Amino acid sequence: MEADPQQRVRLDISYDGTQFSGWARQPGRRTVQAVLEDALTTVLRLPAAPLRVAGRTDTGVHATGQVAHLDLPRSVWADGRDLLLRRLAGVLPPDVRVRAVRAVPAEFDARFAALWRRYVYRITDATAGPDPLRRGFVLAWPRRLDDQGMAQAAAGLIGLHDFAAFCRRRDGATTIRSLQQLTVVRAGDELTCTVVADAFCHSMVRSLIGALIGVGEGRRVPDWPASLLTLDRRSDDIRVAAAHGLTLVEVGYPPDDELAARARQTMARRDGVS
Repeated sequence: MEADPQQRVRLDISYDGTQFSGWARQPGRRTVQAVLEDALTTVLRLPAAPLRVAGRTDTGVHATGQVAHLDLPRSVWADGRDLLLRRLAGVLPPDVRVRAVRAVPAEFDARFAALWRRYVYRITDATAGPDPLRRGFVLAWPRRLDDQGMAQAAAGLIGLHDFAAFCRRRDGATTIRSLQQLTVVRAGDELTCTVVADAFCHSMVRSLIGALIGVGEGRRVPDWPASLLTLDRRSDDIRVAAAHGLTLVEVGYPPDDELAARARQTMARRDGVS
């Protein structure tokens, strides 16, 4: 019997990471990947539904713009696509949602075809502490932070660098990254730190924010974070910022006719992109 041809499907996903041990499936732990794959196998009546994701977020990190893909038999996609969102909403727990599903070219790869990932880290230094409705995704800081000094420090980190000082090294994975944006903007008592790069190594974003907070507190001078770029190993002087302030908000991709080339370029250049 001829095999059922495959259809690649993109999922746009949001989740509150508070009760998840990160994205990646782990034995005995509740993870976003496991919850989503189990829901997909249930509603599509498949033995497995393996997902490839754009960014493997850590324990406690949130997402409003996560992207993943999977390949489905075209007959299954044709039968289930119109009701898939509604059926997933019926079986998924309230802290994870699939916001959109759509067919994409076979060359689309949520991980390797991505041009950039955008994260936002939120901090409040309000004297009264965070708003109760926002406390789960905003870091409370007990002292006033120098946002201008933090912004100055952030500017010195932009560009293509070896971010070994800011990363937890993984065997075989490069720590060279192209940091496209790192900004600090204050609105009242809340600071929004926006971070955009082609990819991030393990703990990189939270380490960058931790270094900026050191400047904001006055413990470090604004050019200190950039001085760490000369190191070839993780710096013990960086405090990693708490996970709950971090949210993956968007992933960018090239036009459909450039997807395959981008995926090939990424896979050739890096091993272990996250």
